[in-house]
Amino acid sequence: MAADADTSLGAAGGTRRARFGWIDGTLVAFCLAGLGVTLASLLVQVSFGTYTMTVSEAWRAVLDPAVWGNPGVFLTFLLGEGLARAVLEPLGVSTAPVELSTATNIVWNVRLPRVLVGVLVGAALSVSGAIFQAVTRNELASPFILGVSSGAGLAILLTLVVFGGLAYLLPLIAAAGGAGAFALVYAIAWKGGTSPVRLVLAGVIVSTVFGSLQTALFFFAGDVGVVQQAIAWTTGSLTGVGWEQVRVSLPWTVLSVGLALAGARQLNVLLLGERTASSLGVAVERIRFALSGVAILAAAASIAVAGVVSFVGLIVPHMARNVVGGDYRRLMVGCLFAGPALMTAADAGARLFFELAFNQPTQLPAGIVTGLVGGPYFLYLMRSQQRMGEL
Repeated sequence: MAADADTSLGAAGGTRRARFGWIDGTLVAFCLAGLGVTLASLLVQVSFGTYTMTVSEAWRAVLDPAVWGNPGVFLTFLLGEGLARAVLEPLGVSTAPVELSTATNIVWNVRLPRVLVGVLVGAALSVSGAIFQAVTRNELASPFILGVSSGAGLAILLTLVVFGGLAYLLPLIAAAGGAGAFALVYAIAWKGGTSPVRLVLAGVIVSTVFGSLQTALFFFAGDVGVVQQAIAWTTGSLTGVGWEQVRVSLPWTVLSVGLALAGARQLNVLLLGERTASSLGVAVERIRFALSGVAILAAAASIAVAGVVSFVGLIVPHMARNVVGGDYRRLMVGCLFAGPALMTAADAGARLFFELAFNQPTQLPAGIVTGLVGGPYFLYLMRSQQRMGEL
């Protein structure tokens, strides 16, 4: 009996090691580094701004017991007043307004949700880019280059300018626009199959055409406020985001990230090539279609709240792949930490550079900073690698 028990325990331990054997020190260190950058960006974001407060005052506001000790206050921030009341009142928990200090109001209503949106956008875009690179077997693929971002951006701009009453459906509209653009790219690139070069060229064509259409829409916007909002969408900005954007992006991001993690094994099989994957019993086209849908949903979840942020979906998977390797179980986890780190750091620099350097309240769109970082990094990849284009 004892021997049987030892054998069973040994088999269970071996199964756990086989299941989680892809987790190693390199992956853990990479994730901790990404988490450290994200927390440092959070520290900077909540501590500095037009309303002056010390670092200790800012963090007392973050940890204010009036928020954390009152489920009604915390869930009102996270879920919105109506949903929080529907959840808590049957449980006998009060959702009555609580008087908060000025510092707590500024941190929780302005600064903290901006960081949370940056985390969600960075995670969604990096996971989306990693999926596109696998399903196309093309390391140059990303939501931006494959036309998904421009298609989703055009759909959102069309909604803002022409169909303003449908603004509450922005995530679904962005997903539809991104899906349509990706289908068009695939159709243009198809010639008895596709190749990395044709996909990239088709993506450039579609992005250019849709970008021109986005510019043309500005001439039909009579409201200056709509024009400014549209410009923010096309450049990618976190200025003015709040808890409403957190609530819009959070469920779609969690859903797409969860599906991406669940599909990591299938992504590894796709990298073996269509013939090998088919011989292993994988329905290649069905898996490719489903995972492309996950990537489009992830990209749409970010574009719907932050606009078209360039290069995050391209360079983050490269950074993670160079450190943790090409196994998509490791790569996906690495992207979930590196993407938020890049996005929150870029937004912190975009928000505070002019204020700290020139004492001016001007804020750059975060998409400009990611472009300034991503462009030189992509050039470095092109110059340092003998062969680029296929995975």
